[in-house]
Formats: sequence, C-alpha cells, structure tokens
Amino acid sequence: MKRVECCISRKRPGETQRPSTLARVGDWYTIGLALGLGTAFGVLFAGLLSWTPLGRIAAVVLAGAAGAVAGLLIEDWSEAVAGAVGGVLGAAAAVVVVAGALRRGGTRGGLALIVAAVAAGLAGLAFVPAAGYLEAVALPLLATRLRRTQAERYAGLRSLAKD
Repeated sequence: MKRVECCISRKRPGETQRPSTLARVGDWYTIGLALGLGTAFGVLFAGLLSWTPLGRIAAVVLAGAAGAVAGLLIEDWSEAVAGAVGGVLGAAAAVVVVAGALRRGGTRGGLALIVAAVAAGLAGLAFVPAAGYLEAVALPLLATRLRRTQAERYAGLRSLAKD
C-alpha cells in the first residue's frame, strides 16, 4: 500500500527532511501494535460474550475479525494477520478467566465492566513499543496457569449443612 503524505510540510526551503521515528523502527512496531490491539479486542469480546458456550466461540471469531480489521487500518496484510492472531489469543485467554469467574459466582454486568476496563488498558499498552508482543504471549500463559489452579464454586455455609 502507498502511504499518503501530509499536506502540511515542516520542511523549510533548503532543508532536508529527516525520516520519522516510525519509519526508522520499521514493521516490527506496527505488527506489535496490531497484535496488542487484537489482544485487547479479544479480551473485550470475551468479557461481553462469554456467558454461554456459543458466546465464547463468537467472542473468539469476532475478536479475530476485529483484530484483522485493526491491522488493515494500521497498514497492510502482515498487520492484519498479527491483529487476527492477537484477537484469537486474547479472546481464548480471557474466555478462561471470564468463565471461571462466572462459575465461581461473578455477576455478568460487573465482570463485563471490569474486563472492558482491562481491555482498554491493554489497548493503551499496545502503543508502547514491544508491549503488544508481550501481551500476546503473557495472556495465554497466565490463562493456562490460572486454568490449572482454579477452584470450584465456593460452597460457603452449604458445606456445613447436614443432609
């Protein structure tokens, strides 16, 4: 794709224009940005849709699509692939957390607000160089670790009741 240059130039007559910082870092920054934004979309969709098994599947699919669209808006196909992968990874990791919280008695509305706030934070962190890569790796690792240590629903006083 061809990049569109801004119509207002900062270059004065007789000066050479230095390349921007974004041009010097190359594609690794934009791919990491797309990966991080896709991860944030995955977390958001998982928080909004993970009430049923069909909702969990829809969250993963929609997050992959939203991440791909975000990647295309950032630059080209490599960012679209990174955004889709980030969306799928983020949704798959967040589904584990959301399903576990619901199973242990969390409310849908409160959990959706908390997860949406986390997704907004992840989207903000995606603009930090290399943080998008870290998000895409750390969230699934944390979810698998959490999956192994999850307890069942808290029994409370019901465990003391005599039958």
